[in-house]
Amino acid sequence: MTFDAVVFGAGHNGLVAANLLADAGWRVLVLESSDHPGGAVHSAEVTAPGFVTDLCSSSFPMAAASPVFEGLGLERHGLRWRHAPGVLAHVLPDGRGVLLSRDVSATMASVAEFAPRDAEAWQGMFAQWQQLRDPLLDALFRPFPPITAAGKLLLTTGSAEALRLARMLTLSARTLAEERFDGAGARLLVNGNAMHADAGIDSPGSGVFGWLLAMIGQDRGYPVAEGGASALTDALVRRLESLGGQVECGRRVTEILIARGTAVGVRDHEGNAIRATQAVLADVPALDLYGNLVAAQHLPSRLLDDLRRHRLDPATIKVNWALSGPIPWTATEASAAGVVHLGGDLATMSGSCAALAMGRTPQNPFLLLGQTTTADPTRSPAGTESAWAYTHVPQGQRWSADRLSWFVDKIQHIVERHAPGFTGRIIARHVQGPDDFAGTVNGGTAAIAQQLVFRPVPGLGRADTPVDRLYLAGSAAHPGGGVHGAAGGNAARAALARARWGSAYKSLIAAAHRLVY
Repeated sequence: MTFDAVVFGAGHNGLVAANLLADAGWRVLVLESSDHPGGAVHSAEVTAPGFVTDLCSSSFPMAAASPVFEGLGLERHGLRWRHAPGVLAHVLPDGRGVLLSRDVSATMASVAEFAPRDAEAWQGMFAQWQQLRDPLLDALFRPFPPITAAGKLLLTTGSAEALRLARMLTLSARTLAEERFDGAGARLLVNGNAMHADAGIDSPGSGVFGWLLAMIGQDRGYPVAEGGASALTDALVRRLESLGGQVECGRRVTEILIARGTAVGVRDHEGNAIRATQAVLADVPALDLYGNLVAAQHLPSRLLDDLRRHRLDPATIKVNWALSGPIPWTATEASAAGVVHLGGDLATMSGSCAALAMGRTPQNPFLLLGQTTTADPTRSPAGTESAWAYTHVPQGQRWSADRLSWFVDKIQHIVERHAPGFTGRIIARHVQGPDDFAGTVNGGTAAIAQQLVFRPVPGLGRADTPVDRLYLAGSAAHPGGGVHGAAGGNAARAALARARWGSAYKSLIAAAHRLVY
C-alpha cells in the first residue's frame, strides 16, 4: 500500500494534519491503534443509559478560538457548539462564588463584589485582549518561529506595550493577578484557569495560561460539542473522508521505515508495510516516537540524552456521574456554569501545586468539574445532569482499586460540602484512574522549561524531526496540549513546505538540526 502521507495516531491533531494534507490533494491514510478515532476527544455512555460522558476533553475554549479549527469549517460537517448560561464559576471555601460570563458586564459585576475597582480592571484586561487576540493567536498557533505573526503583533502593540507584554508572559499566575486585581474573585478566575495547565500558580510563566484561558472564556466561552466530544472527532473524520482520506482503527504502528535518513513509511503490528512518498506524521508522545518507533542510530545522541530529562504532565483521576438532577450548589454562580472550580483560595491552590511538584498527592486537591447537561441538554434525560470532575496526581504512583475508590469518595465529599444533597443525586458513577489516560494527557509538562524551542526537548520548536520527512504532530510538539489543532496543523504545513521546496528545505532543516544537536 502506498500513500502520499501516512499519519499515525488519530487524535485531533493527527486528524487536523490529515485534513490539511488532503486539502492539498494528497492521498492520506490515518492509522489508529485503538478501536476508535479521536484519542482524548471521545465520548460514550459509561455511567447509565442515556447519559453521555466526555471521557477526557470536554470543554473546548481553545478550539473555539483556534484559527486552525476556524479554517476547517467543521460546522459544515455536523459540528455544533453549545454553551452553558455561564462559562465558569470558582467556588470559595466560605461558600461565595465568582462567575466568568461571556457577557463582560456580568463578569465585571461578579468580580466587583470582591473589590469594586476590579470591574474596571477586568474590563481593561479584556480590552487589551481584544486588541491583541488575532495576531497573538496567529503567533501561538502557527509554525515556530512565527515571524510574520510576531511582526503583526508588534505593529498592533507598539514597542513599549510589546515590552510590557513580554514581561507579563514571564509572570506567575499569582503575581499577574495580584498586580492587576485587588479582590479574591478576579484573582481566582485567573489562577483557577492557570490550574488547567500544570505549571503551578507560583511558577514563572504560569500567568499566561491563566490570562489566555480567562480571556478566551470571556470572549468565546467554554463551548462543548453537541451530543458529546466525539461529535468533534466525527466532524474531522467526515471532512477527511469527503476529501478521499482514510481512517483505519485497530492498526498499531510498530516501526518507522527509514531509508538513507528519510522516512518512507511505517510498519504495523501485523507486519504490513505502508509506504509514504511524501511524509510520515506522528500524533504520539515524544517518548514513544523517539524511544520506540525510530531506531537510535537515526537520532542525534544529544536528542536521546535530552529525552532522559523530558518531563510528563501530572497524571489524572476523573470521576463521571449520572445525576438525578442538577447539582444543588450553595453558590448560585455555580448553578449556571458549564465548568466549576473547587480548590479553595490561593493558599490552598499553592499547596496543591507544591505537593504535585514534590511528587505527593495533594491533601486538598484542586477540582475541575463539568456540568455538561447544563451546557448541552442532549447529554442526559430531561431534568437530570451528566457531570464529571477531575484532578491531578503525581506520575508514577500505584493506584489500586481500593485506593482509587477512596480518593474518588474524597472528591465527592468536596462537592457535597459545596452542594449539600449532591451524593443523594448520584444514580451511577464511572471512575477513570491514571492508567486509563495512557500516561499523559498534554504530551509533557507545560512548564516554561518545556515550551517553544524546548518542546519536547531543546531543538527547533518545529514539527520537523532529525529524520527527513518525519514530523511530530501531537501535543508533545509546540505549542503543546489543549484541543486547538495547532501541532497537527504545523506538522502538515512543514510536510507541504518540504514537498514544495524540495532539497532546499531539506538542507535548511538539516543544517538547523546540526546547530542544535
